[in-house]
Amino acid sequence: MTATTNGTGLRNIRKLGPEMELEEARYLVDLYYQIQDYRKASANQVRALSEGRDDGEIRPLALVMVEVERIEAGIERALDSWSDSDPLAAWAREIRGIGPVIASGLAAHIDVTKTETAGGVWRFAGLDPSMKWGKGEKRPYNARLKVLCWKIGDQFKKRHNEEGCFYGKLYEQRKAFEVSSNEAGEKTEVAARTSAEKKITKKDTRERYEEGKLPDGRLDLRAMRWATKIFLAHYWEEGRRQQGLPIPLPYAIANLGHAHRIEAPNL
Repeated sequence: MTATTNGTGLRNIRKLGPEMELEEARYLVDLYYQIQDYRKASANQVRALSEGRDDGEIRPLALVMVEVERIEAGIERALDSWSDSDPLAAWAREIRGIGPVIASGLAAHIDVTKTETAGGVWRFAGLDPSMKWGKGEKRPYNARLKVLCWKIGDQFKKRHNEEGCFYGKLYEQRKAFEVSSNEAGEKTEVAARTSAEKKITKKDTRERYEEGKLPDGRLDLRAMRWATKIFLAHYWEEGRRQQGLPIPLPYAIANLGHAHRIEAPNL
């Protein structure tokens, strides 16, 4: 099917939304973010070129941006339809910060029937820091899902002041914990290992590590990652519940005697 300038192609994509296969949804999620990045970068160029010019002089650029925005919106509507037809994706969309594109990406990448623990989801998403692989070896996680998880954490961070943003509040709490433990000198081992394994060129950052402390940006990423992992554990648990599959207790509770358990806000 050939897309036409009158929008026929996009309308057909939107109609086929609920019928899309997993690979098609994965492709559209990736394409959406590629187009979004291009649109943001191009918008800056258009603004720079428009300074001191009449609208007529930049009309071709403006028209291109309109088309790009239309394609971006059309893909989002297709994924909106597709994710709304999937029970687990629909559950995820009830979470503040999880929209149709992210929900579609999660549903297209994660198969809860093949992952018997939440930890398995974390490893597949590249969120297990213990994973190691050598030069030339295939990375032991899904790179596209890892990027998606960063976007999830970023949404929780941006929305942590919003009322009802459950995982945003978890991010906020974890960030306070990370800062407090860092200042108390509890990150010296991590700081030393990072200094030994990585070549840090930025002077301020290198000095912070040499002091036995982690820079604020690293603490922020740790808090984002922690909140995202809690969300993924809840996502996995809800998916297993919907499929009628067993849900074993987390390792820390079942084997290490930990009692604290964070329940999802909408189970």
